[in-house]
Amino acid sequence: MGSLAMIVVTFVGYLIAYHTYGRFLARRVFKIDPAARVPSHRYADGKDFVPTRRGIIFGHHYTSIAGTGPIVGPAIGIIWGWVPALLWVFFGSIAMGAVHDLGALVISLRHDGKSIADIVSGYINPRVRILCFLIVFLELWIVIAIFALIIAVLFTMYPHAVFPIWMEVPIAVALGYAIYKRKANVALATAVAVFLMYVTVVLGEYLPISLKGAFGVAQTGVWACILLVYAYIASTLPVTTLLQPRDFINAWQLFIAMALLCAGAVGAALLKDMAIVAPAFNPSPKGAPPLVPFLFVTIACGAISGFHSLVASGTSSKQLDNERDALYVGYGSMLMEGALAVLVIVAVAAGIGLAYETASGETLTGAVAWKAHYSAWLGDKGLPDKLSAVVVGSANMMETIGIPKGIALILMGVFIASFAGTTLDTATRIQRYIIVELAREVKLPALGRVHVATSVAVLTALALAFSSGSGEGAKRFSGVGAMQLWPMFGAVNQLLAALALLLMTIYLKRKGGVKWLVTGLPFVFLLAVTGLAVFYNETTFFMRGQWLLAFVNGSAALLALWMVIEGYAAFAAPVRSGQKKLQ
Repeated sequence: MGSLAMIVVTFVGYLIAYHTYGRFLARRVFKIDPAARVPSHRYADGKDFVPTRRGIIFGHHYTSIAGTGPIVGPAIGIIWGWVPALLWVFFGSIAMGAVHDLGALVISLRHDGKSIADIVSGYINPRVRILCFLIVFLELWIVIAIFALIIAVLFTMYPHAVFPIWMEVPIAVALGYAIYKRKANVALATAVAVFLMYVTVVLGEYLPISLKGAFGVAQTGVWACILLVYAYIASTLPVTTLLQPRDFINAWQLFIAMALLCAGAVGAALLKDMAIVAPAFNPSPKGAPPLVPFLFVTIACGAISGFHSLVASGTSSKQLDNERDALYVGYGSMLMEGALAVLVIVAVAAGIGLAYETASGETLTGAVAWKAHYSAWLGDKGLPDKLSAVVVGSANMMETIGIPKGIALILMGVFIASFAGTTLDTATRIQRYIIVELAREVKLPALGRVHVATSVAVLTALALAFSSGSGEGAKRFSGVGAMQLWPMFGAVNQLLAALALLLMTIYLKRKGGVKWLVTGLPFVFLLAVTGLAVFYNETTFFMRGQWLLAFVNGSAALLALWMVIEGYAAFAAPVRSGQKKLQ
């Protein structure tokens, strides 16, 4: 299959899936009710519960769930071959990921906009509520740490992208003010905001920003600290001030970037005869963990991701204007994320073969270029190697349609960092909610205060990020640390997805019939592969003496095992009349 055919076939497949399986799920399985009164209207407070236009909430939801997951995951996972990566992204997103996202959104809508962790006690038993909160806390702990590290790495690699990224903040605040305070025309205000954002991209070519290390920590570490301070501020503001408008701008940035990548793929295929240079199958790459189960946890967000259930039930369910929008926002955004992952696979499987410059200044092409970059799991720089594969491959394709390579590199750097930023904002906000709930459970009201809870979220993430670095002082945040965190993130993330699917399965079983199979079968598969990955990670962490990572990974595994046992008991128990009221 050629790169252009890969894009056409998968994109058409996603459209067909949305209008067939997606509509079947919405109408027959979850039975969407447009007349239902949703939480955004029932509890409207102008801060968290805000009725929002479908297009705007789609932008917020999509950019929040996507982040860099469908970018980093495929860029790493393709080391096992482009065929398994593509198959998992395509079929996984249709049959698992989009089902998971739609289900999480609908269930939260029908339970007052509560989080999955909060809802679970009503379907299993009250004691698993705190178990689920702890698992979610561990998941978000890893997410905040790794996405802060990803943006910091990008800032270090592409200093020309720093200015545009930070300028998005005042542009987004101005957009939010114009729409919500001045009642400006949404289309016009958005067009102006997006135009200004691309002006800053061009200016970034002339305004590179780099930092020096401080206190023996490299500039990447300094950037991570700054980013977590930003996440603290952003996550405590009302969603309409920064979170929503920034995500909406980033959604349009994504659509433009995807359009440019598609046009670049056409241009490269027709003008440069771009071919897929990555191997179709590469089951045993140097230094990599085994393909099974790690393909299924390394490529998470492009196929299925537990973090999505936190966004769906943590923020999006509080903003959806009507229950009928759940299909568009929940199922549709996951398929769009799969489409993005496909474009990333094309960039790293074919685009990189157009031109790849080595550290010595030599320019390689074809399969030689791919092998030079993907010679080993970690490579010379760890995560920066994998991110640069996406950026360079994408820039090569864009260059064929007349975009200067320097500008294309900045565009992709800004694009990836912006998406990581939206995930960082959202994850920090949701982590605050989780800490507040945990504080109530353990009766520590002081911990539940907004700024105390946010401080705990940020400081614990910073500690985890530093623990993943290799070496001391300036050697930390070399990028290799992020590659050590990513497999654990993937495993814990997919473990959370499996638990969310378990809740959906119990929910659907209580409705009667065999509808629960649409979530039950994905649950069994995901639990099996994730269990293997968690066990492998735990063994690796112990052998390396990485005790904090071993603690996080092992704790998540034990909590999940306990919850699965409790969940199975709830699933197997006969449905009582009192339980039906929960539906």
